[in-house]
Amino acid sequence: MNYELVVGLECHVQLGTKTKLFCGCGTDGFGAPPNSRVCPVCTGQPGVLPVLNKKAVELAFIAGKALGCTLREESIFARKNYFYPDLPKAYQISQYEEPFAEWGKLGDIGIRRVHLEEDAGKLLHAVGSEQLDCSYVDFNRGGIPLIEIVTQPDIRSSQQAYDYLVALKEVIVYAGVSRADMEKGELRCDANVSVRPAGQKEFGTRAEVKNLNSFKNVKDAIDHEFARQVELIESGGKVVQETRLWDAETMKTRSMRSKEEAHDYRYFPDPDLVPLKADPDWVTKITAGIELPQARRARFISEYQLSSYDAGVLVASKELSDNFDAAAALGANTATLAKLMLNTADFTAIDPKLLAELVALVPGTISLNQAKELYADVRSSGKSPKALVAERGLAQVSDEGAVLEWVKQAVAANPKAVADVKAGKTQAVGAIVGTVMKLSKGKANAALVNKLIKETIAA
Repeated sequence: MNYELVVGLECHVQLGTKTKLFCGCGTDGFGAPPNSRVCPVCTGQPGVLPVLNKKAVELAFIAGKALGCTLREESIFARKNYFYPDLPKAYQISQYEEPFAEWGKLGDIGIRRVHLEEDAGKLLHAVGSEQLDCSYVDFNRGGIPLIEIVTQPDIRSSQQAYDYLVALKEVIVYAGVSRADMEKGELRCDANVSVRPAGQKEFGTRAEVKNLNSFKNVKDAIDHEFARQVELIESGGKVVQETRLWDAETMKTRSMRSKEEAHDYRYFPDPDLVPLKADPDWVTKITAGIELPQARRARFISEYQLSSYDAGVLVASKELSDNFDAAAALGANTATLAKLMLNTADFTAIDPKLLAELVALVPGTISLNQAKELYADVRSSGKSPKALVAERGLAQVSDEGAVLEWVKQAVAANPKAVADVKAGKTQAVGAIVGTVMKLSKGKANAALVNKLIKETIAA
């Protein structure tokens, strides 16, 4: 029997605020000493009250609009009740029946909802250590503002899931919502995976896979879970609804716990927080001027006459495409700029003024290849490209008399190449150009070299 894969993704994105969602503690706790970014509010001490972070709401609304969602005029915070050591209040403030954003789309994937919530702390397990087996809890992460983005079950392959995550990260970063650094837990993903016989309308029983800390892990876990569920069904077993963990070393999932239903959490409106209102004028103001990846790609193609491929590579990095924009605004030739930035080993942005200055040296003063070699040095040293060219004696020789002497020697040294060029084999000119560059130690102006070779052979 043929089976169809059905996947829905739940992604948690840490909002780029300086402080937590309901208190003034810093969000810079990653790598900091444990429990150094905590206060009575985020550790759930008796008598404290949450105060909503306006910046977090702003970033959340921007994300909702960037994902094509409809913002509710009014949304409600709810208490999600469960006990776990990293959740000191024994409930998480989240949104349930009335999230702030719904019914968006990213590519072919529907977005069911986006809601605001606070993060939990982090447990560190010391199993097998010299001390007694135990767990430590770090509350630095507790209370950090998150949005959870829940897709429709529209994904039909692991590659489609991977592509969605790449696109989602692009949108989030371009909208200025988050850096989405997965290594720091700023973007986390859970996958709900089920299978069904091809052609069947009803969904199969799903398993939620957690512990997916890279796009590759998401792809691999979905592939494994599809194979596991199909094998289970084919052998007469039954898929149960559960939460499973992904083990990247064994490339397998393992059961963690039975999957909770919404009623298990006993959601109810948080009595300490008033409804959240989406004022249309404020939403328009905060979302004005945001350029998303798709719009930037289209602009780079039309405004800078870049190919679709080149525009796509540049726009894949917001930092790099911002750098391109800034250098172009300073007058850099965009065709040369694209060749330089797309063919440099050190694929990192540099001061746009220095970048524009470097581009202006091509091809009159230095060759494109020389510019590529200088790119990393300009970025790391912050020195003027003109100063580096002078310091290293890289300036091209454009004196026609001097270049002509090298050309004459190269023509005399390559009689076969000359004969091939005269016979119409134009690619043979490369051997002559190579000899000129060797004689000139790479300093001869390439355009002038080609011009003089043609004139000399034709004479």
